[in-house]
Amino acid sequence: MEQVMMFATILCPVVVALVELVKRTVTSAPKNMFPALSFVIGLAIGAVAYPFTEMDLVLRLWAGGLAGLSATGLFELGKKAVRK
Repeated sequence: MEQVMMFATILCPVVVALVELVKRTVTSAPKNMFPALSFVIGLAIGAVAYPFTEMDLVLRLWAGGLAGLSATGLFELGKKAVRK
C-alpha cells in the first residue's frame, strides 16, 4: 500500500495539469463532469505508467484512481486559498 500511495503522490500533479488543460480547452463541458473525468484520467495515467514502475497493473490503477480523486480536491483547495 505504501508503493501505491507514493505513486499516487507522484501522479497527482500530472492529473491536475491534464484536467486543467481539458477544462481550458473544452469550455462547453458541464462543471460537474470534471471529478469523474479526473478519475478517468488518473486511471489512464496509472495504466500508461508501466515503464516507470514495476508495480502490477491493479496497483497502478489504484494509484491512478486515488491520484485522480485527490487531484480534484487538491485543485479546489488551491483555488479557495487564492481567493482568500
